[in-house]
Amino acid sequence: MSATDDARTLGRSRLSFATQADLDEFVETLDAFENGRLTPDQWRGFRLVRGLYGQRQEDLHMIRVKVPQGILNGEQLGALAEVVERHSRGFGHITTRQNIQFHFVQLHDAEPAFERLAATGLTTREACGNSVRNITACQYAGTAADEVFDVTPYAEALTRYFLRHPLSASLPRKFKIAFEGCVEDHAFTGINDIGWRAAARQVGDRRELGFRVTVGGGTATMSRAGAALFDFLPAGEMLNAAEAVVRVFHRLGDYQHKHKNRMKFLIKQLGWERFKTEVLQEYDAVRASGGQPLPFAPDAPPVEHAPEWRRPAEPDVTEIARRATASAVKGPGFTPTVTPTLQVHAPAYLSWQRTNVRLQKQPGYALVTVRLPLGDFTGQQMRIIADLAAAYGDGAVRITPDQNLVFRWVPTAKVEALYARLAAAGLAADNAGTVRDITSCPGAESCKLAVTQSRGLASLLGEHLDAQPDLVAQAPDVVIKISGCPNGCGQHHVATIGFQGSVRKLDGQAVPQYFVMVGGGAEGEHTTFGRLAAKVPARRVPEVVERLIALYRAERHANESARSFFRRVEVPRVKTLLHDLEELTAATAEPTDYVDLGETASFQPDVQQGECAAP
Repeated sequence: MSATDDARTLGRSRLSFATQADLDEFVETLDAFENGRLTPDQWRGFRLVRGLYGQRQEDLHMIRVKVPQGILNGEQLGALAEVVERHSRGFGHITTRQNIQFHFVQLHDAEPAFERLAATGLTTREACGNSVRNITACQYAGTAADEVFDVTPYAEALTRYFLRHPLSASLPRKFKIAFEGCVEDHAFTGINDIGWRAAARQVGDRRELGFRVTVGGGTATMSRAGAALFDFLPAGEMLNAAEAVVRVFHRLGDYQHKHKNRMKFLIKQLGWERFKTEVLQEYDAVRASGGQPLPFAPDAPPVEHAPEWRRPAEPDVTEIARRATASAVKGPGFTPTVTPTLQVHAPAYLSWQRTNVRLQKQPGYALVTVRLPLGDFTGQQMRIIADLAAAYGDGAVRITPDQNLVFRWVPTAKVEALYARLAAAGLAADNAGTVRDITSCPGAESCKLAVTQSRGLASLLGEHLDAQPDLVAQAPDVVIKISGCPNGCGQHHVATIGFQGSVRKLDGQAVPQYFVMVGGGAEGEHTTFGRLAAKVPARRVPEVVERLIALYRAERHANESARSFFRRVEVPRVKTLLHDLEELTAATAEPTDYVDLGETASFQPDVQQGECAAP
């Protein structure tokens, strides 16, 4: 396993998250299952905690790789590339929780995939199942001008604390944690079981670091923003407080009703005051027993500095294009298309620079976002990104919650050179962070729970917006997120405009449709959830987006953001606007209305027993 020689090392050079014991246990347990010593239910519970998730296709699996805080170095990108090429479809998928997923994997390909990933320090341990999932953090942490402090070291410390923790894989349900240090909540802490927002206060002549801690957030069937457990928790108490919350959830949570056993339901059942009392009592008990200190001084965390090594030579543009087009991808489902651009034109560069580049707080450096349509990138693109991160950045990239990648520590004088090479790799899509930057879960392409092909809708909407740049320009701050079912892996509940896959029956035939939700998002310490405004057949969604943007442009207040407008607008107003799009009869339906996006056969929704809450 890769590691450094300093157990306190945090940041871009990190100790391994993998262990040989995990690999050995997987091999032994798989053998026990195949030889009848474990029941299917026992095997399922085990493999989920090891990041191996069953797909809707029989005997095929999804591997979910945890990427703590979304940080990937070049060696790890190379390992991911090998795994997707040898064991998956030639490309990987980025999730909204800073994971990497590989789909359509054969069971016996899991072991060599796990071994290759572990060699670079990556693990799938507790990536699925009723466990403490991947702990996420703001992709701009350490570089943002408005951050209170860099939350990365704290998020990594909590990751290592809960990884293989005695309670971490035996909870009533999945448990999510996120960290944010900026004014804007890029990590969506409010929809997590524990959200950590950086804070600081002056104690005499000393600046004390800490967190505003919220608990019980979540989306899906009961969307709820996390409530403040601590308005200010000293950073040195972080591990103790997290331990207390997890203990209470483990002790009092509901292990029987899988649809109502997230921590938010426990809080509702107990009432806030009793829940808070239970946690504070547990917190006192943890501290009384000695507690758990951070691996660094709480008020003096490790600081990320500019790269000091000699950068390798800048890769040749023509060679990058050759490599990028050498990737072989295969279906089923949507696959990425790599289109290299060798001739860089000023208008395209300036458009990309306007939306994909932001300055770091460190003078002379920039953050560069790579927008990945559908969150996909090929094995060869992974290798190219690793090379570019070494030549232009700090040797690593960060995954974002909107399924993109960020290069950090790019000298501002080198941004245009980096752009030329991204273009040669087919990775220079502009409009990162705009209405064009659509987030989507995998949907019915592979997920057992999904109703619709959410990736099909994301693809259709993307093509529609690409064909109408003026429409994008009219509302660049609109955020669109899509999920194929109510669970919300695409985070549609917290989008300016969110779409949730559904089905309606028309004379006995199934029609794919989407719930249209408006007004979700995170702003400061507040999280709001989209309100249901319409139910529209899938192929009419592009018209929905056009009308909603037109409504915003016509009725917004001066300087009002799209986020604020769609929170303010009354639902009946939106419903009236979209009413004719909702209506569909057998006489007015087109043959394509009965076919889901990305499919050719008639829509036959097949919602299977999911594994998210498997015992």
